[in-house]
Amino acid sequence: MTAPPADIRRLWFLDTLVLIRVSHLDGADGISVLEHRARQGDSPPLHIHRTEDEIFHVLEGRLRFRIAETERHAGAGEILLAPRRIPHTYRVESSEARFLTITGGRDFERMIRGLGRPATADALPMPAGPPTPEQARALEEACGRHDILLVGPPLG
Repeated sequence: MTAPPADIRRLWFLDTLVLIRVSHLDGADGISVLEHRARQGDSPPLHIHRTEDEIFHVLEGRLRFRIAETERHAGAGEILLAPRRIPHTYRVESSEARFLTITGGRDFERMIRGLGRPATADALPMPAGPPTPEQARALEEACGRHDILLVGPPLG
C-alpha cells in the first residue's frame, strides 16, 4: 500500500475519519495535530509508542481511556497524556466522538498516512465493523514500521 501524498489532509483510517490539522512537515519541531472522528465502540489495540508522547484532547463525545493500568473517562474539553513507552488505548463510549491527538514526532502521523486512504467525503467510512484479518495484519505491520508496538486487545 502506498501512503497518500503529504498534501492529502483528509484520510479514512480503518473505521475513522482523520483530518491532519498540523503535519509534522509544517514546522521545525515535528509537532503533529490530528483530528479524529470515530463511532461508538471504536477502540485501537492496546499499544505503546516507543518514540512519542501522545496527547488526547476530547472535542465532542465521551471516551474511556486505559493508560498503563488506570482507566478514566473523558468528555469534551478534557485532555489526557499517554507517555511514550506506556501501554494505552481508548474506546468511544458515546454514539460518536471527535478528538485531537498531538504528538511531538513523525511516527504516529506517518503510520496513519501509511495505512490510511484519501477520504472522498467529510463522513465516516462505510461499512463499519471490526477489522478484517488482512486489515489487522496491515495495522500491525504499519505500526511496526513506525515504532508503535501492539501489546494487547482493544477495550471491550
